[in-house]
Amino acid sequence: MKQLFIFLVMMLLWIPLNAQTVAETSKEESLPTLKTETDDFQDNTVEDLPWHNRKFKVTAGGFFPVNNTQVKVEGNNGNIGTEIDLENDLGFSKSTASFLGTFDWRISKRSRLGFEYFVLDRTATKTLQRDINFGDHTYPLNGSVRGTFNVQIARIAYGYAILSKPKYQAGLLIGAHVLFADLGLKLNANTQSVEYHDSFDFTAPLPDIGIWGEFVLGKRWGLYANVNYLAVKIDETDGRIISYNLSVLYNVVNNFSLTAGYTGLNFRVDTVQERLNGFLKWGYNGPTLTAVYTFGKHVKVTK
Repeated sequence: MKQLFIFLVMMLLWIPLNAQTVAETSKEESLPTLKTETDDFQDNTVEDLPWHNRKFKVTAGGFFPVNNTQVKVEGNNGNIGTEIDLENDLGFSKSTASFLGTFDWRISKRSRLGFEYFVLDRTATKTLQRDINFGDHTYPLNGSVRGTFNVQIARIAYGYAILSKPKYQAGLLIGAHVLFADLGLKLNANTQSVEYHDSFDFTAPLPDIGIWGEFVLGKRWGLYANVNYLAVKIDETDGRIISYNLSVLYNVVNNFSLTAGYTGLNFRVDTVQERLNGFLKWGYNGPTLTAVYTFGKHVKVTK
């Protein structure tokens, strides 16, 4: 994961610098045809692209992550929790599908504010292969257990462009992911005469900082990337997070575009509640397919 983080950081720094070098080389190009096409695209076309540098952008679509989840939950009665792998121990599917939505507001030529929402509800039923301590109960070997893991993630981020040109922008991000999680286990009645269950729900704010870049690759093509990281403790919640996104945009017609990308988020949250305490370690990554609609005035960027 550290190698991936370093690679994405280097990529975001290299692309705008390379774009500037190419632009300078193009200006010195002696071929009249190439020079005219390049200058025309840089000076006129970029500012008129219907999908680029608009005041507002709305995105909605599907996210298809591969999950890797570990949890440990202890109860008030001194029951020491068992570290559980949701996919291996409880039969949760690694591959899932969910909804992803974003809203971006370009406040000025260098400032922007983004909102993101992600939801994923998962359930599974499995006969246990070992005893599991979760919350105030022990779930026995060969017991039939139903597990639930419902998550909503809301994110807000402010971005400032340090590099700002008509064909590319790159800068810093500061924001926070807010995790709303509901995790539960229920022992089914066919295992013994009495059913019982434990649930563990919490809200965890996870601040992060990072870098981002946005690039025009052609009249219909664009590229966006960002990387975020932070480890912080707030009250009784200790969180560590790294997230990344890389997406390619294709403008279909006017203000409507499609994007294909790859998104990932990895974090660990240790939290203490009134009834229960425990940790959640969750990582997911996978492709995204979204529809994009841009509207509002073009935000002028200095050439």
